[in-house]
Amino acid sequence: MSIYLDNAATTFPKPDQVYRAVEHALIHIGVAPGRGGYRRGIEATRLVFEAREAVAQLFGVGDSSRIVFTHSATESLNLAVGGLLRAGDHVVSTTMEHNSLVRPLHRAAQQGVEVTWVEGDRSGFVDSRRIGAAIRPNTRLVALSHCSNVTGVIQPVGEIGPLARQAGALFLVDAAQSAGCLPIDVAGMAIDLLAAPGHKGLYGVQGTGFLYVTEGVELTPLLVGGSGGHSTGPEPPETMPDRFESGTLNTPGIAGLKAGVEFIRETGIENIRNRENALVGQLLAGLREMPAVTIHGPDAPERRGGVVSFTVAGCDPGEIGFRLDQDYDISVRVGLHCAYSAHRTIGTYPAGTVRVSPGYFNSEEEIAALLKALRKIVAG
Repeated sequence: MSIYLDNAATTFPKPDQVYRAVEHALIHIGVAPGRGGYRRGIEATRLVFEAREAVAQLFGVGDSSRIVFTHSATESLNLAVGGLLRAGDHVVSTTMEHNSLVRPLHRAAQQGVEVTWVEGDRSGFVDSRRIGAAIRPNTRLVALSHCSNVTGVIQPVGEIGPLARQAGALFLVDAAQSAGCLPIDVAGMAIDLLAAPGHKGLYGVQGTGFLYVTEGVELTPLLVGGSGGHSTGPEPPETMPDRFESGTLNTPGIAGLKAGVEFIRETGIENIRNRENALVGQLLAGLREMPAVTIHGPDAPERRGGVVSFTVAGCDPGEIGFRLDQDYDISVRVGLHCAYSAHRTIGTYPAGTVRVSPGYFNSEEEIAALLKALRKIVAG
């Protein structure tokens, strides 16, 4: 039995309706949105509009035109950071960020933006009071992940957003590990910019993502070019979302994203969260029975998303991952998980950790099989 436990990288399998939606878009639509007034073109345009509406409703966005479709969370974060910040601006972020946010901020720093990195504790948690204390009069942006892809720790974005707004700073949330898994309300959390991929907790396919941009925030586009309409001059359109969607959208991918969001709404985020919580709790309990294992992150399952990282005394994480794959056909992630700063924070740099990330479609039997395999590997 093949067991997949790397859902923090990409959820697998997808709901059946996602596969059907992608296939339908490829076979029965097959054309780009906004490029033609014929029936197929109109159907593609309608599909993208309905997907935009579905994403907006899931995150409490009143105007779906504020949802910009991208090809990844990385592109979304680059658009938010590169499109907003200018020399002389100040940004507050944390040491627990994925390279998808760290590297755009690093490039901004090379161009005259000052970045304050607020340290997380050994579990990766960042106290909202420390974020508030780091905000200055010239702070343009507070930017951080909702849920760590290394320790799974959930950051208090509902506290941080109002702090940033009160200080006159914008709030950017990287929801790569939380979108579709944790409740997110952009208005209630005072989120101005929300970035997420389609292929993780939203159950879409790779090559999809989005950026929510609140009303009144002006960004410079990363790309300019054809946008289907607005073809009368050399300047990119001013209207949303066309201004940021140059080039041909991944229509089959967006069809899958729409189906994934619909699955989440039908199933209920609370039910998805409870399911993943139960699997994480089972995994944590089993790991605690192995004296050689050190678990990194919060103790309580409710304080973390669907991510568990651990190390084994005297054993390289890469060896454990290799043994799980080769001997037991169990897929997990090992190493630094594209988040070197987070590993420095929790003390696991440079070797990294073994990361297990159960998803909604995993079972208790699969977690039990993983734990059984780990006991044999650790004992050996």
